[in-house]
Amino acid sequence: MVEGAAAGELLVTLVRVLDLGGTFAFALSGATAGVRRRLDIFGILVLAFAASTAGGITRDVLIGATPPASLVDWRYLGVSSLAGVICFFWSPWIERLHAPVRMLDAVGLALFAVAGAQKALAYGLSPVMAALLGVLTGIGGGIARDVLLAEVPGVLRSELYAVAALAGAGVVVAGNMLDLPIVPTAIAGGALCFGLRMMAIRRGWQLPVANRPPVA
Repeated sequence: MVEGAAAGELLVTLVRVLDLGGTFAFALSGATAGVRRRLDIFGILVLAFAASTAGGITRDVLIGATPPASLVDWRYLGVSSLAGVICFFWSPWIERLHAPVRMLDAVGLALFAVAGAQKALAYGLSPVMAALLGVLTGIGGGIARDVLLAEVPGVLRSELYAVAALAGAGVVVAGNMLDLPIVPTAIAGGALCFGLRMMAIRRGWQLPVANRPPVA
């Protein structure tokens, strides 16, 4: 009984750490995109919060974990606001990173895909549905960011985006089915998602695109 309670507490802590880490990464990604579009400080903070919480809010609503954690825990707003302020005042430093928005987006994607799958499993969802919830958690922030900036969401056109999230979430689900340790499984899933996404960016890996008939 004690071991079960300890495992449950570890899972809650792991999901919270992954969630907050993903929140910070996606908030930086959203805020950086806002700086590039010349938004004011309020617009940058709004974009940072939306990009960093959309996926988690959608996940929590779908699995019945309401009200969503990001709306009741002040740390989510604090982390996203901190990221927005950092980008507003120190965007030149962030821009020195190679493709900062894409890299930060990949970090957030990996963390959220793993956290989403873990939380869905904790709420009793089937392995397939847990993996899909992990994908939804991962891609939600990027979709919100792109829609607010009036762009076609990257998940619909980027190099292996949702597929990378599915791979990471799949590792978490497989680890749960095999009763493997939670933390190493989460690290492996996050690393696979991030590595696959970054390799896709560098090498231009994409899913097949439908052939469009020539315009008459």
